[in-house]
Amino acid sequence: MPKIESTENMLYGLLGRKISDDELVDIFPVAKAELDGHDTKEGILKIELNDTNRPDLWSPAGVARALRTYETGKIPGYGFFSTKDDEKPSDGRTVIDDESAIGIRDYSIGFAAKGQTVTEDMLLTLIQSQEKLCFNFGRKRKTIALGIYRSDLIKYPVHYAAVDPDKTSFVPLGMDEELTLREICEKHPKGKEYGYIVSSFPRFPYLYDDDNETLSFPPVINSARIGAVKVGDTDLFVELSGPILDDLLLAASILACDMADMGFEILPVKVKFAKDTKYGREITVPYYFQEPVHASTALIAKKLGLELSTDDCIAALGRMGVKAVADGDGVTITVPEYRNDFLHAVDIAEDVMIGYGLDRFEPVMPSDFTIGRLSPAEEFSRKVKEILVGLGFQEMMYNYLGSRKEYVENMHVSDEDAVFIANPMSENYEVIRPSVLPCLLESESVSGHAVYPHNIFEIGKIAVKDASDNSGTVTKNSLGLFSSDVQVGYNDAASYINTLMYFLRKDYTLEEVSGDERFIPGRAAWIVVDGKRVGLFGETHPQVLESWGCSMPAIMAEIDLDKLI
Repeated sequence: MPKIESTENMLYGLLGRKISDDELVDIFPVAKAELDGHDTKEGILKIELNDTNRPDLWSPAGVARALRTYETGKIPGYGFFSTKDDEKPSDGRTVIDDESAIGIRDYSIGFAAKGQTVTEDMLLTLIQSQEKLCFNFGRKRKTIALGIYRSDLIKYPVHYAAVDPDKTSFVPLGMDEELTLREICEKHPKGKEYGYIVSSFPRFPYLYDDDNETLSFPPVINSARIGAVKVGDTDLFVELSGPILDDLLLAASILACDMADMGFEILPVKVKFAKDTKYGREITVPYYFQEPVHASTALIAKKLGLELSTDDCIAALGRMGVKAVADGDGVTITVPEYRNDFLHAVDIAEDVMIGYGLDRFEPVMPSDFTIGRLSPAEEFSRKVKEILVGLGFQEMMYNYLGSRKEYVENMHVSDEDAVFIANPMSENYEVIRPSVLPCLLESESVSGHAVYPHNIFEIGKIAVKDASDNSGTVTKNSLGLFSSDVQVGYNDAASYINTLMYFLRKDYTLEEVSGDERFIPGRAAWIVVDGKRVGLFGETHPQVLESWGCSMPAIMAEIDLDKLI
């Protein structure tokens, strides 16, 4: 869980009063937080956040806002946000995204701030917020990189483009030497840490002003001049870059609200995109992009186990900083500018619960008596395992996530039915496995030194696309079987399947498999039970074995166990 630190002066100042540790312990659950420690000698409060979908709370300003709102019931108001119907004046402050950055880091947005002198506490708080938003929410700068600059040194418009990394150079923050973008990746500590994010592209992201003065090389490092914010600065420019526009807008909104709470005047900046977005080709940041969410009082009562009136719900939501109005059978909320976690009516119920007061819910003893037992699917799986162990097979267990190379390319199959992760942490974990067979082949690829035969199997989950399901995907219990030896062939595979079906008391027939490049043509068969294809088996195609680096002939089979129960 995210952890932050705050000086006493910063947190108490944002709260508007000094508060004891005991009071903090009592009220921190409102902000889904807990006091992790208090260094009274240094005047440092350590706070642990217990929610990973509330990045607005990952700063002293965010925590203080939640506590202050809960105590007073006054919903914060921020008048600097633009909407599709109300664009705030940007007074010539503009960021222009060039089409050369599309496909590398598509977007750069920003806003400016003035009217407050940066103190040591403020600077440390801004740096911490920057790190938390980029590292936690922005996946270690992959999807969000955030830079803060000295706005008084910038000549607008600011330009964002992808440039030749060997011909573009500047003096990076923390150095006196001018380096090219590629040299920064090789020599600068931040380049070594984050350069890999863009180093595979022929051109690197670059941010500069209208005088060709460098602001930064996002997502790696700021310039040593414009990008070196110091204590005493009064005019700031905040820029965010990344491939997902909504994430950037939310991060910008969070930081803008935090800085407004610190006393800054937020100055909107117009952003001109290089391609069409769902908000158009131009918007003014900070930009409000949330949609209203509705929840019925019946749903809230069902989830909380307590009948609350519409007025009770509205008052509870107000204490959470959420504006709500009565609407039909329930309430409709206006999502706060700094939040984007209301994905369902249940999220409204959660805020009603916290705002109403956790201490006002009386504990209730469970009224149902249940006995744990194995599901039919698990009982059937265990029976299959016993049979296969009796046939001399060893059970294996694998991860459910893998790479496209493993699950698609090495198997010589289409990715049409594969389920991909929208924002994978790594390309090694970008696909939910559509078959158990790649996992078995991966084991074989590193087992060439072991004595043959190799007989392994796994019973586990797979996921494939299914338009008939509400989620668009379906999860299945699948049996994968693999055997490798000098002379293993189709007859061996047929023998294993026949024995398995005999002990499961399943009558079956076979149909020839055609067009499946995982198997040798004419040496594979479908297993048909009650007129339905429940699985297939056959001799592994040499191309598949070669893709995995396997040198010995092999047979394999896969059966949908859900169809056999």
